[in-house]
Amino acid sequence: MSETTTTPDGDNEPQVSTRKATRRGGGDPAARGRTTIADGVVEKIAGLAARDVLGVHAMGSGLSRTFGAVRDRVPGGSKSVTRGVKAEVGEVQTALDLEIVVDYGVSITEVARAVRENVIAAVERMTGLEVVEVNIAVSDVKLPDEEEEEPEPRIQ
Repeated sequence: MSETTTTPDGDNEPQVSTRKATRRGGGDPAARGRTTIADGVVEKIAGLAARDVLGVHAMGSGLSRTFGAVRDRVPGGSKSVTRGVKAEVGEVQTALDLEIVVDYGVSITEVARAVRENVIAAVERMTGLEVVEVNIAVSDVKLPDEEEEEPEPRIQ
């Protein structure tokens, strides 16, 4: 026999039983497991964010850029976005060291500030890690009349 409920209008309506949904596993799904982020992931994010800043000509020291230029010319090789970036990644924090080359005429302190802000924002937004420090070493200044340090190709 089904039960009925009388509404304020005096109508009789069948009573509907509701069942509470059962959640399996319990707790917040985000807390069910562990996420680890490799140093290389943070280095790529930081490298791309640093290159986006106006006044940054290149990343890395002269020697690493020369080797990188040779590596970039090898068929199947790709540009290394991590050149000039070193990250130390912990469980909740990360620290970064960047080596940059700035364009002549820009304020190095302003470029460094902008790089630091852009890198911190990108890394924290994409990884959820707290960036505790971003150390920036300016290894060179690109002069307007200076040629690129890429070696001449052996084959035309």
